[in-house]
Amino acid sequence: MFYFKAIQTGSVSRVAPIDKLSVVITILLAFIFLHEQPSFKVIVGALLVASGSILMILD
Repeated sequence: MFYFKAIQTGSVSRVAPIDKLSVVITILLAFIFLHEQPSFKVIVGALLVASGSILMILD
């Protein structure tokens, strides 16, 4: 619901990358609170998603 409100009030090119960072936040919270073991693929994937989102925000 907040996502659609943000799209209505702001630019989609700014809102969508911030929404994609929720995947990275979920991975971090799983490591911290659920004590999941990070695999190399998960860490690389999270870094790629985060760097792509940051690049889209800065553009």
